[in-house]
Amino acid sequence: MDPKCQCLELNDGHFVPILGFGTYAPEEVPKSEALEVTKFAIDVGFRHIDCAHLYQNEEQVGQAIRSKIADGTVKREDIFYTSKLWSTFLRPEFVQPALEKSLKNLQLDYVDLYIIHFPAALKPGEELFPKDENGKMIFDTVDLCRTWEALEKCKDAGLAKSIGVSNFNRKQLEKILNKPGLKYKPVCNQVECHPYLNQSKLLDFCKSNDIVLVAYGALGSQRLKDWVNPSYPVLLEDPVLCAIAKKHKQTPALIALRYQMQRGVVVLAKSYNKKRIKENMQVLDFELTPEDMKAIDGLNSNVRYYDLLLIAPLSGLDILIIKQRRRNEIIFF
Repeated sequence: MDPKCQCLELNDGHFVPILGFGTYAPEEVPKSEALEVTKFAIDVGFRHIDCAHLYQNEEQVGQAIRSKIADGTVKREDIFYTSKLWSTFLRPEFVQPALEKSLKNLQLDYVDLYIIHFPAALKPGEELFPKDENGKMIFDTVDLCRTWEALEKCKDAGLAKSIGVSNFNRKQLEKILNKPGLKYKPVCNQVECHPYLNQSKLLDFCKSNDIVLVAYGALGSQRLKDWVNPSYPVLLEDPVLCAIAKKHKQTPALIALRYQMQRGVVVLAKSYNKKRIKENMQVLDFELTPEDMKAIDGLNSNVRYYDLLLIAPLSGLDILIIKQRRRNEIIFF
């Protein structure tokens, strides 16, 4: 890994850059843009690239990575690439074929991190969001412990350097951690996390089990109409964040990103705007004071931007993510 990169050690001995580049884009964004912005992100210094089968752009992201290796900008070992196992592939027999499909699209020999995208299984098949004749999502019944054992085999086979989970609550994590015969613990849990939803209890639990928390939605959200409740406050307009940003001569976005880094949280910065992509690298160049951190901690109000929305950014938003506000958990129906 690039020695200039700030990294955290994972529980399996590998290292993850604390700042990552998120590659998801709405359906209307041409896939070719994923190629261009990923190359640009690598050029300005990003070494952690977060993607997923669901995003339907791994071919372009893989092409970007390979082009930057070919032109000498990076070596393969400098890049930390994350992919995600989609919900239609949670049956154990489909896990390795799903990873192999991602690798074929990427034209890479391995991923650095492979994670279960959501702890909810959908009917197996090529459709991302299988529905019945009434338009209702068709779910599947899968024991996630068996899914996890299949991920362990992918790690042993060298197809994934590390394995983890995403959108798991404490009980779901405990189910994996307490599994008889557990060979590898999840190295991470990727969840929505920002100053309005700082996930402090889940973060403490993860740290106590040597699991790294990875934050998505760290800037609030892009407020996409199909994803985000428009009545929620705009995080980057928060007066506390804006005041701290002014004090440090930084943007509110950089303050929100830096906040996560200083908590020991790996943070994903998602943007297809080249100016903001370059600007986001500046998060490594300053520090917040303890007083700043305490003030931002005080913003936590359990606002989950992805409260009503579904895990389907590309079509048919049907799987409700419902928050149990008192217990701060995600329940999948």
